Amino acid sequence: MSGLDRIREAARRDKEARFNNLMHHITVDLLRESYKKIKPNAAAGEDNVTWKQYGEKLEENLLDLHERVQSGRYRATPSKRVWIPKADGSKRPIGIQCQEDKIVQQAVVEVLNQIYEEDFLGFSYGFRPGRGQHDALDAVTVGITQRKISWVLDADIRKFFDTVDHEWLRKFVEHRIADKRILRLIRKWLKAGIIEDGQRTEQTMGTAQGSVISPLLANIYLHYTFDLWANQWREIQASGETIMVRYADDISLGFQYKSEAEKFLKVLQERLRKFGLELHKEKTRLIEFGRFARENRASRGLGKPETFDFLGFTHICAKPRKGNYFIIRRKTIKKRLRNKIAEVKEELKKRMHDPIPEQGKWVKSVVEGHFNYFAVPNNNKAIDTFRTEVIKIWRNALRRRSHKARKLNWSRIERLINTWVPTKSVRHPYPSQRLRVTYPR
Repeated sequence: MSGLDRIREAARRDKEARFNNLMHHITVDLLRESYKKIKPNAAAGEDNVTWKQYGEKLEENLLDLHERVQSGRYRATPSKRVWIPKADGSKRPIGIQCQEDKIVQQAVVEVLNQIYEEDFLGFSYGFRPGRGQHDALDAVTVGITQRKISWVLDADIRKFFDTVDHEWLRKFVEHRIADKRILRLIRKWLKAGIIEDGQRTEQTMGTAQGSVISPLLANIYLHYTFDLWANQWREIQASGETIMVRYADDISLGFQYKSEAEKFLKVLQERLRKFGLELHKEKTRLIEFGRFARENRASRGLGKPETFDFLGFTHICAKPRKGNYFIIRRKTIKKRLRNKIAEVKEELKKRMHDPIPEQGKWVKSVVEGHFNYFAVPNNNKAIDTFRTEVIKIWRNALRRRSHKARKLNWSRIERLINTWVPTKSVRHPYPSQRLRVTYPR
């Protein structure tokens, strides 16, 4: 049994244990494995050292890094802030770290995961080993379709990553971690601050999105502020059926009774406020949704059930073309689809004069990536729209390359499409099939 396995076994055996001797697990071998897990094409941090450049003298660099980490001489570098557009038109701040911070953080995550994977609850899906967004999406769909769920609370925590309270986070981490050197590392990363336009700003709250350690710290914070509390509320307070699914700070909850959903929403707001968090008023909604929603609303003279968005998909109460039973139809959020098409158009303008094979490889990677996420059952129209629009944009870009290129006939373009543009196909099983395989009961 390896050292990491022993940590996990100890965490499983004693849920109250505090671990005070973790630092010696940060070895050169673990730092090397951590380096390999970093994306090679990720942007460089404030020191402008790329993944490839750091790897040119990898063993020498890792030995020096290991010595500094173990002796306490390692210093965290401020993250370089960049802004990326969001689907709603606003921008999200991302912190880009230097290579050494990424490596050490990845190593610490590997160690701490052995403990927290034994603590985190089953309805937490975000940024956890062996779990992903589609697992969370499946859990929502299966929960609503197979339980007596008639109301859905779509909860969004306002600016969660920016408002994490450092003092509360420290207390939460110390529930399980007593190793002062590990705690000192986490404190260094939280206090490192950000650099934007050459100006360094210290952080008194929040954890930078984009950092390697941030998702784990976010899960720890929400494990204590939301998960444990919400699970206890469900077991003690709820009389009807409930479902809970959390992916990072995106939370989807289902209730059998409206009164219990309203009661939960009220106490949830109070609970979050205690830890410096608040729900986004415009994005948090309680809607009637589920297999009984259509009939119940019709009996009251109301229209179709409202829809809700979760992890890139709009969820709709529906029935299959053949059959009279309830299903949830998931389709790509319209705004996200429009923004992605506009992004492709803008990028192909920049690549207009690149060699056609290079353009083709890029188009193929974009369409494949989109299909790999959004090509779920019953989303055929949206993924077909995306493919069709990408083909139109590429065709127009090819014809604008030169006067001669305008004469590109359809048969030539069709050959390019057949070569480079993937055909539409469903890439994911039905939610109940995958959930049954992934989480056998």
